[in-house]
Amino acid sequence: MTVLTSGSALASAASAAPKPRRSLAAYWLIAPGVAWMVLFLLLPILMMVYVSFWTQTTFKVEPILTAKSWVAFFSSDTYVGALWTTIRIWLVVLTATLVVGYPAALFVGLMVRNKTTATALLVLCVIPFWTSFLIRVLAWRPMLGGQGAVNIILEKLHIISQPIEALLFTELSVVIGMTQIYCVFMVGPIAFMLGRIDPFVIEAAQDLGAGFWRIFRTIIFPMSLPGVVVGAIFVSVMVLGEFATAAALSGHKVNLIGNIIVTQVGSLKWAFAAVAGVVLTAVIAVIVAVLLRLVDLRQEL
Repeated sequence: MTVLTSGSALASAASAAPKPRRSLAAYWLIAPGVAWMVLFLLLPILMMVYVSFWTQTTFKVEPILTAKSWVAFFSSDTYVGALWTTIRIWLVVLTATLVVGYPAALFVGLMVRNKTTATALLVLCVIPFWTSFLIRVLAWRPMLGGQGAVNIILEKLHIISQPIEALLFTELSVVIGMTQIYCVFMVGPIAFMLGRIDPFVIEAAQDLGAGFWRIFRTIIFPMSLPGVVVGAIFVSVMVLGEFATAAALSGHKVNLIGNIIVTQVGSLKWAFAAVAGVVLTAVIAVIVAVLLRLVDLRQEL
């Protein structure tokens, strides 16, 4: 009883003791990062919100606050249609990068135990980024065209009798191009998390009679989920802000929010562009917030 009383007294004293305050040096260390975020992220967003309420005329914009640009955006089938097209393509590309990238990450991160070999394979995934983004996008045109490599191979294999015209200048071509470009951002984080799995855990599960799919469902995928979330955030942010790939591979037939912003800025319609930018920023923020709710990255990484 005396021991229990002493233990509870010590616990109460420890909880009542004042917590050590962080030194001033710690705040100075984070000050540059905070200043950078305020100057180049928070203030531009606030300025974009402010400009979105300016009065837009045919040839100029005036700092007279009004909601006409917002009304024009959400009452326009073009703008709202571009928003839904952006979200739809984002969902398809995110799914495609996960389906294509997860097996590659599984091989690199879990099955290749030699760190040098695994690093070399990841470098191979990054090699396309050594070239220009525009070149990587335009390289799909001769691949997907009516007389392109894909149609020629399919015809030689007698899979098709005539070229598939839907491969280029369609929404499908945009999805193919984005999936190839951004797949590496899904592979990297997942491979990193898979590389942290202790192989003895999998061996123990195998010794207990668990098959591959049960091991994958109960061990591999749950432990790789933080990598999936990080990869999904990377892919989502970049795909939702895309405009160049859609313009190059769809022949301007697929209109994304990014294309709307570029067009409005080129036409000096700053208020309309600001509205589209605010809407896009809000969509990205909501998606990132939902993804971060799936796993606590502070504990997992």
